[in-house]
Amino acid sequence: MGNCVICGTPADGPICSSHEQDVLFEFEGSSPEQLTSGRFYKGTVDGFADFGVFIDIGNHVTGLLHKSELDRRLESLDWDQGDTVYVEVIGVRDNGNVDLSWSIRQSEREFRGKLVQDGTDVHLPNEDADDDAERTDDSPAADESGSDSNTESKPESNAEPKSEPTPERSSDPSATTDGSGNAVGSATVSSQMEVPERVAIETLGDRVGDRVRIEGEIVSTSQTSGPTVFELRDETAVVDCAAFKEAGVRAYPEVDTGDIARLTGEVELRNNELQVETEQLDALTEDERAAVEDRLAKALEDEARPADVEPLADDAAVEAIHEDIRDAASTIRRAVIESRPVIVRHNASAEGYVAGAAIERAVLPLVRDEHARSDAQYHYFDRRPLEDGFYDMQDATKDATMMLDNRERHDEKLPLFVLVDAGSTVESSDGLSLLDIYGAPHVVIDTHYPDNDVAETADSVVNPYLGESGESVTAGVLGANVAAHVNTDVRDDVSHLPAVSYWEDTPSEYVELATDVGYDEAHVTALREAVALEAYYQSYEDKRELITDLLFEHAKRDLAEHVSEQFRKKLENELDTAEPNLTVRGANGVTFTVLDTDAYTHRFDFPSSSVLLDALHRRDMTGQPGSQNVTLGLADDEVHIRSDGVINVRDIADSVRDRAPEAGIVPVGTRDGKFEFLRGERDEALDAVIEAVSEQLN
Repeated sequence: MGNCVICGTPADGPICSSHEQDVLFEFEGSSPEQLTSGRFYKGTVDGFADFGVFIDIGNHVTGLLHKSELDRRLESLDWDQGDTVYVEVIGVRDNGNVDLSWSIRQSEREFRGKLVQDGTDVHLPNEDADDDAERTDDSPAADESGSDSNTESKPESNAEPKSEPTPERSSDPSATTDGSGNAVGSATVSSQMEVPERVAIETLGDRVGDRVRIEGEIVSTSQTSGPTVFELRDETAVVDCAAFKEAGVRAYPEVDTGDIARLTGEVELRNNELQVETEQLDALTEDERAAVEDRLAKALEDEARPADVEPLADDAAVEAIHEDIRDAASTIRRAVIESRPVIVRHNASAEGYVAGAAIERAVLPLVRDEHARSDAQYHYFDRRPLEDGFYDMQDATKDATMMLDNRERHDEKLPLFVLVDAGSTVESSDGLSLLDIYGAPHVVIDTHYPDNDVAETADSVVNPYLGESGESVTAGVLGANVAAHVNTDVRDDVSHLPAVSYWEDTPSEYVELATDVGYDEAHVTALREAVALEAYYQSYEDKRELITDLLFEHAKRDLAEHVSEQFRKKLENELDTAEPNLTVRGANGVTFTVLDTDAYTHRFDFPSSSVLLDALHRRDMTGQPGSQNVTLGLADDEVHIRSDGVINVRDIADSVRDRAPEAGIVPVGTRDGKFEFLRGERDEALDAVIEAVSEQLN
């Protein structure tokens, strides 16, 4: 029985079960059966095949990382044979074959520790501790010669004392000993060595091997089986700083995430990534802290505020909310600079995917520029579709659980949530309230008519109904304009997306914008249909690489054409099924086309009821020119509305309830929303909706 190297709780070995996935294992066993599923192992690339990569986990025990387990296309991997990689064992088959999965952590220091698995035995890597101790022994020695501190010459990092014996050093770089072997604090060391001039973190690439001083905010802290790694941000950039006390023991426990600190150390390159080997780390006093905070705040505000660029096209609805777009872009940019993860939650529709992908396109380069870690884009950005188009308690609970776990495990800041084509209506209020309780910031970019009490809780809101024009736009228009403000370098990349998000009546300015960057009308249509099809399948996954290929890899037109062909085939089949089963009713001069979506559609296959109703309404099956047309999708306990006019289900909810008081009518959404009702009152609810809608349109 021992203690967990991470949390210190009693454990049957050096790691407890709850933290087993937080550490990296080096395998020194002899057979695949000794591997443990769920553990992360260090390995080397052993070979490639059409279906995946073979990884040698150790002692010629090899597993297969199948291409389906990768987060990118197999051909886009930049691995060579012999490269060190990090993988998760997901299973060992009866025949000894080992199945592996991708790890987003592709650097040893991103794990909270390292253990050696020798057969079934697990122990601390003593050799790593020795290496760290040796590195500490090689750190700069204190100059105890009593020489003038104002001398212009800098002591070399390994200089010996001029008049005193070399002091005996402890394994803790934050402490040393005097000539009698008694421990003295690192402040004594600092007073006896020349304190280097403060430098900006963005200049460290030119200072490898130099001893430097940096000041800023500790944005994260992680404990490994060797050093403690502090991530420090100043007004220019972020860098990892390793501090060693002893193997698996927290260095500088008095300094924590959120502190403003001063750090002295030597700049090194480890695995082609910058790192500062910490010699001394101090949380600043109140007066010193205030000065640094002011410097950080001013630099952050200046850097986060986007340039006042023109909207992508001449659009009155966008012009009316231009400042709202800038505010949202500023909030997103600030999150990236603060090392705060950005989570984009968008409607799982074509429009939602287009808008979410536009913001992703803008944010990822900023994340890569801000962080030295090669896989930072997987730590600091995520895009998660919303299957029902609302940010409800189920979605918020998943997000809250994940963000709290990341804060506990990795000392990660609470993320900024960007809700796209969702978040303005009361259906999202409970979910947003849960985020508010924990203080997680959020931005709403939505096309639905807003419920003011919901919109006011957001850090910033982009919504066409908040403007003065009174006109609406698609989510793709809003997302692309926000993206162009977040990162002006992607303006041309996203300028065709507004046209992709319109199913009909695309404004000429957006057609021209797409044409100017090489996207003709036929290709734009193919993109829209292809994204709509992919948005349906596994709607809870972001499909980052596939959506990127569809929307931004212009050379891969064949992909969009292939997928859109499947879209049209499936949609036409469903329309052919639905058309004979439509019923047409009239009320107050309004024509209603009604489809029983439970009885006359193929459930659990594309298209969804929402996509089908949109297509039915665009096709206008009634063939009655001059009349106002409304399409209704009737299920057992709800009815969806599509209208030529502006029907906000909340505006007519009281009228519908009055006509069917026993039906338990509940409005959901706003424009083109739906009514939920009791199954036993289905006919009464339908009659009430038809009467109320026809009255509203007259």
